Amino acid sequence: MPERGLPERGLAEARAIRQASAPVLAVSGLEAWYGESHVLHGISFDLRPGEVVTLLGRNGAGKTTTLRAIMGLLAKRQGSVIFDGAETIALPSRTIARLGMGYVPEERGIFASLSVEENFMLPPVVKPGGLAVERIYDMFPNLRERRKSQGTKLSGGEQQMLAIARILRTGARTLLLDEPTEGLAPVIVQQIGRTIRELKKDGFNIVLVEQNFHFAATVADRHFVVEQGKVVDMIPNADLEANKTKLHSYLGV
Repeated sequence: MPERGLPERGLAEARAIRQASAPVLAVSGLEAWYGESHVLHGISFDLRPGEVVTLLGRNGAGKTTTLRAIMGLLAKRQGSVIFDGAETIALPSRTIARLGMGYVPEERGIFASLSVEENFMLPPVVKPGGLAVERIYDMFPNLRERRKSQGTKLSGGEQQMLAIARILRTGARTLLLDEPTEGLAPVIVQQIGRTIRELKKDGFNIVLVEQNFHFAATVADRHFVVEQGKVVDMIPNADLEANKTKLHSYLGV
């Protein structure tokens, strides 16, 4: 039955607006442990449709652990992680992946015994909507040129490109990227930045862990500052310049 004063069409439009504005990922009170070590102490943040957000903080603040906890890769975690309207805190990582979440770890996970193309085609398609292979090779032309090379023959930058590329064909539309620019040459960092901006235009939702806030400022909409396992601040990208002194204090730079 329609709400009073709203015809069916107006009700449908109002519902669509609410759904479009709802976060695709809502993390609330997330706690996590490595063995007996209590690492996350109530992480809370959200990711809106088509948005890029960063988790900024010093080494050891809990940024990588946050991504691993969201992805269900830690044995002990509690709190709430709502993804596309579903509570996932009790789900195994394989189920979370099949809901359309992709994780690119800092260590990249390239298989040394496989070629670039074999590494690229290895992850299964989990949902419709993945990018076509040729489109991905257009985004990463270095990989097209080296697709028959062994994974270990790639440079660090090429390995990072491959780690991102293989997730894009799986159908995952929400990406967790852990330190994608760490240790890379400036020209490769620029290419990674262009790729993230292109994915954002295509409607991907991205959580980015970064130490380099100068890079983060070129791609992100909002920045969540993590200290000692908690989010202590949120800075919109438009306000980054005005908060630079505070951010330097947070990051120790």
